[in-house]
This record gives sequence, structure tokens and C-alpha cells, in this order.
Amino acid sequence: MTAAAEAVDAVIVVVARWQVSDGSLGDVLAHLAALREASLAEPGCLGYEVYRSVDAPGQLLLREAYRDDAALDAHRKSVHYRELVIGRILPLLAGRQVELLRAA
Repeated sequence: MTAAAEAVDAVIVVVARWQVSDGSLGDVLAHLAALREASLAEPGCLGYEVYRSVDAPGQLLLREAYRDDAALDAHRKSVHYRELVIGRILPLLAGRQVELLRAA
């Protein structure tokens, strides 16, 4: 197997940093609870954790792990991702940064 093919089959970790708009934290956290539950039910989702900054409560960090690229793609195409992230959460964010990582 080539290195590129092995990379596609390797666990992929998503680290997302979100800045929630003022007054929207409660709504975002409620949507995230539903999103986390639905995501963890996906066969390719290996973990989904949400962290809130101690110093800046409107800053969230999400750490997600997926079995491989196909699992991440399936997650991003899921109904719950489209409805919750794209439809409800993104409009409530002031900023968003997403990184995709693999073990070195």
C-alpha cells in the first residue's frame, strides 16, 4: 500500500475552535449536545469531545476522531451535521477555525 493510501485509511482527528457570538452560548451548547450524541452513533466516529475555555467562556474547542477519511466525509454529509452545524450553529458563531490532523 502506498503512503497516500495508508493516510486515507488512518484515523483522522478534527480540532475545531469556535468563537460563539454574544448571547448565543446556551443555544450553541444545546445544539452541540444533540450533535455529539448523533455523531457518536455514526459507525466511523471514534470520539467527540467539547471543551469550553476557562478564561473565555464563549470559546469552544471540539475534538473529534474518525476511523478514516470516508467516515469524516460521511459525517459531514449526514443530516444531523447539515441541520445542526450548517443550519443552526454556524449562524451563531463569530469565528471558526478547523484543523484536520493525523498521528505522526
